[in-house]
Amino acid sequence: MRFLVYNIAYGTGGPAGNSHRVLTSHRYLKTHDRHFEKIIDFIKKANVDIVGLLEIDTGSYRTDQINQVKKIADRLNHFHVCDTKYGRNSLLRKIPYLRNQSNALLTASDNGDSKFHYLPRGMKKLVIESTINQVTFFLVHLALTRKVRQIQLEYLVGLIPENRPVIVAGDFNTMQGCGELRPLLSRCGLKSANRDNRATYPAWGPQKELDYILCSEGIRINGFEIPPVKYSDHQPLILDFEVE
Repeated sequence: MRFLVYNIAYGTGGPAGNSHRVLTSHRYLKTHDRHFEKIIDFIKKANVDIVGLLEIDTGSYRTDQINQVKKIADRLNHFHVCDTKYGRNSLLRKIPYLRNQSNALLTASDNGDSKFHYLPRGMKKLVIESTINQVTFFLVHLALTRKVRQIQLEYLVGLIPENRPVIVAGDFNTMQGCGELRPLLSRCGLKSANRDNRATYPAWGPQKELDYILCSEGIRINGFEIPPVKYSDHQPLILDFEVE
């Protein structure tokens, strides 16, 4: 099977640098669909079975009320589950733009056995759990603050089941490096598919490893790549794997 995880920044495009990011910040209020079309074309050409998308818009003014999750699922002929990335009772779910800022998991086969969890701290709380072809996936987007991330990672330890093939993936925002994940890896028996700890952010000149695909025992890694595309401020990760 082939799995892709990608923080697409709501389809707002990939800046050419920090100065360009500031000068084009208006794109977060209104963005052209050409950026999102490039992302769709890229994912279709990657020929993936499962797609984890972070920072995807479900129909705000920014995208002319177009639900990006439904659009890409239709184009890929995939099933999908998604939700706003904020807590279930958060006031952020009532604010324009923010209430449409979501994460989504798309699959070629039905992912009906899915559920949402909510991290105990931080603004971004959503964790999507979905079992697909005997593998349990967790899609996460962690906080920018290290102290909050530590609390969130401890919560994840309690979520991850034992004696079952598991893949945990997403944007972990590990600003201090991959060492932040050592307790999670050791306690849950996970290993990173990115064995060389290659950087994934920013896309125009990667310096930090923020995005991960973590695999449990029972997941055989057959291939891993970080395509050097610049359709977002993050780079995507692609894993080829099989269940042992």
